[in-house]
Amino acid sequence: MKLSFPAARADALNAWQEFIPKVTAYAKNRNHVIDGHQHVSCLSPAIRHRLISEDEILLDTLRHHRFDRAEKWLQEVCWRRYWKGWLEMHPDVWDNWQDRVKVLTESLPKNVLDRAAAVARGESGVAVMDAFAHELIKTGYLHNHARMWWASFWIHVEKLPWELGAEFFYRHLLDADPASNTCSWRWVAGLQTPGKTYLVRKSNIERYAPHLLEKYSSGSDALDDEKTAPQLAQETALMARHALPTLANDYRQPLEQKIGIWLHMDDLLLETSPLTDVSPVAIAATSARSALVSTVKSRYLENAFGDAILRTKKHFNHAPTVILDEVYAPQMAAWAKEHRLDQVVALAACVGPTRDQMPAIESALTAIGCSCHWIRRPSDQRAFSIAGAGFFPFWKKMERHLRELAASPEFPFGK
Repeated sequence: MKLSFPAARADALNAWQEFIPKVTAYAKNRNHVIDGHQHVSCLSPAIRHRLISEDEILLDTLRHHRFDRAEKWLQEVCWRRYWKGWLEMHPDVWDNWQDRVKVLTESLPKNVLDRAAAVARGESGVAVMDAFAHELIKTGYLHNHARMWWASFWIHVEKLPWELGAEFFYRHLLDADPASNTCSWRWVAGLQTPGKTYLVRKSNIERYAPHLLEKYSSGSDALDDEKTAPQLAQETALMARHALPTLANDYRQPLEQKIGIWLHMDDLLLETSPLTDVSPVAIAATSARSALVSTVKSRYLENAFGDAILRTKKHFNHAPTVILDEVYAPQMAAWAKEHRLDQVVALAACVGPTRDQMPAIESALTAIGCSCHWIRRPSDQRAFSIAGAGFFPFWKKMERHLRELAASPEFPFGK
């Protein structure tokens, strides 16, 4: 069965409708790694770039299923938002990871870097892990359980730096975002929950992917339960908690001012956002073109970007100006100047590559007398505000909110 990852909103909505009946079986089936991955939605790339939103998925789930029957699915949808909120309040973790990748690449002995490259190519000698590496490179995807096994193999069996493994995943995974990718690797390494590592176990693979272990048996003795010991990583990031950035949750367009909208890859769903009713005189769209991502991922991102351009043009009746440079600020300023804009407004980017460019963009626009306004979706603000500690305290509050929604009269299972 060929994997399909929707790169257009219409396709993502169709795929979601097809998956809705499987939601109640998700808790039972989700950990099984099978060919074709029918037990999971394969919508994570579309969710990551908001071709379809978490809100749509959560509300649709509550419309179709009782809360208790869909709880595990609802939980998993909320994990991505939790990681984003956590990183918003711990941005040093993202900066530190980027710095560490550079330092390690420049300072590690050649034999270590050569081994890391071989493992990433799927040439470790442990056939089942090599099969996962090949699948990731070929498709841009791995089942979440396989990601955990492979990351643990990289860290605790191969004894390689987690930062370089996270960079490999970030380069290839269609759904990789700075928060979920970085924090998940930190969790496997024993940093996210200090001292608690995730260890790959042959017995666990035998339980959830026996056909793979049978097919790819060579070298699997390296994964024997008693052989895997934790490789404790050293914390190098500053872990002080920052206040959640204060951003507006709505936007009122000033009268008699020329407004421009910025569309970026963190959120490709302007038409259902706090900016839906804005009447811009111009729109700028920045792509995710980067030499640092794989060809497969680059192709997916280009298709998703193209779909967003068409939808944005149709909704706002303006053809966006496309900016393809990896550094946006100079062209953003030139675009704003050309259209004599008074303000540029955008949905807020979370901690990551797009957010990294925002100070330069703000400076360039301010220099030509154009102000900037970053708007955060209210549901993101609600979720991020409770994501400063562990997931389960976060989930208790999210659960209360979702149960209140599910009990309201407009839902089929409401009172």
